[in-house]
Amino acid sequence: MTYLISVGILMAFTLVIICTVKWWNLRLIGPTPVPHYVFIAILFTSGLDVGLIMFPLAFDFPLYADTEANPAYSFTNPLALEFGFWGFLIWAFYFLTAFYFCAIEPRVEFFKKPLVRLVNNVVIVTTCAFTGSLFLVYLPFYLPGIGDGETVVATFYVIVFAVILAAAYSSTDIKYVKVLSVGSSALFLALIAFLWIYAGISPGEFGESIAHIGGYFGNLHRFVLPVTEYHEFYLFWWFAWSIMIGQFTSRFVGGMKTQHMLAALMIVPSIPLAIWFSVLFYYYEAGISTEGFVNIAMVIVGTTFVINSLDSLIRLYTDNLDLTTERFGKWKYVAGNTAVLFLLTLLFKSQWLQIEWIGGIVIALYVSVLVYIAMRAQHVVSDPKGTYKKPALDL
Repeated sequence: MTYLISVGILMAFTLVIICTVKWWNLRLIGPTPVPHYVFIAILFTSGLDVGLIMFPLAFDFPLYADTEANPAYSFTNPLALEFGFWGFLIWAFYFLTAFYFCAIEPRVEFFKKPLVRLVNNVVIVTTCAFTGSLFLVYLPFYLPGIGDGETVVATFYVIVFAVILAAAYSSTDIKYVKVLSVGSSALFLALIAFLWIYAGISPGEFGESIAHIGGYFGNLHRFVLPVTEYHEFYLFWWFAWSIMIGQFTSRFVGGMKTQHMLAALMIVPSIPLAIWFSVLFYYYEAGISTEGFVNIAMVIVGTTFVINSLDSLIRLYTDNLDLTTERFGKWKYVAGNTAVLFLLTLLFKSQWLQIEWIGGIVIALYVSVLVYIAMRAQHVVSDPKGTYKKPALDL
């Protein structure tokens, strides 16, 4: 699997460079363009999930800090590693797929082919379920008052079922998706401010904490390929999300040029991520407990992230497969999506499904697109640099 993900990563970054250089000034426009800040909010909240809230303190920082047991992490500090697993460079995957669905897919129509459409939507559905399973697994750490603080008890299953139900309902109207995206971003910023104030972090202390991220940029080359099996898991996870997030968010691109979209996707989301992880790292190093209201606040924001991620993806695969509310009615639509996703969530929880399998399928889709273009649609990419003058939808 390491070889597979390494090939996939190198292929993706090569394509990012080619697309950026070849179509530097191409203006990208989606079918339903929105203001840039709304696009970034949709991208940020759809492209991240509950792991952003629940992983660092519950698992990641202690793992990265134990360099005696995990010497592969000794080249930098835990904060730099956490940022490297979530920020900057890997957002280029989302740029690549959003660019493809804005500028290339309308002419190629590869994802409209029956078999490809089926595989793509199976990936979307199963990745939705994986998000639900992560939420389920990490709830005991943040709500230790329910159960023994370690075991997933019946109450947590009820919570996850309710979250999936809310996401299925939210997906019935695109306006809910847009409002929830902006609202989730605002809640996330409010959570950062709350944790900052609660811990009484001074500007100097925050500066000392965030300075650790320099260990990421000083070792940027080390994050390209898998550092450990856990990093490999993260990279498969990002690949699993990449096509569907690009497919969904490309709808809302509002006229950004290629160069600007690349910069926006790699830099803008990385700023709140850097601040968030730096605040959490301060909590970790200072040994500040998050029990009680802090944990509840984090669960609330994590829940909105899960709902936001799921409703975006439910909307995507139901549109792709024509499983819409217009066809089945709102309540049949909501009940059907809730039942399927909850069942798949249980399969991920029991480890019958693995996110690495889904990431591998996505890498195969990347290769299939390239082969198809090379054999059947070379005209789409044959124009020399700078000759594309029309909006992406007219390509």
